[in-house]
Amino acid sequence: MPRPKKTIQNNELLEAALTGLQLKRQQLDEQIREVRALLGGAAGRRVSAAAAPKNGSRLSPAARKRIAAAQKRRWAEYRKSASKSE
Repeated sequence: MPRPKKTIQNNELLEAALTGLQLKRQQLDEQIREVRALLGGAAGRRVSAAAAPKNGSRLSPAARKRIAAAQKRRWAEYRKSASKSE
């Protein structure tokens, strides 16, 4: 069964659109590279929140205790509210 002309025209249109979009993508990628080069290459890099600080600053033992105590309080409140809802 031969294809209707409508499908051929749609395919040609989609192929042309794809070609245009790929060209636009290449242009955008080039512009992104240029901006990153102007920024010294550091733009766009993501730093993990769990990564240790590189400048040597660390939490003091007192700060770690405060954070641990706050987390324990939050979990206690969560468990308390969870047991009430059951």
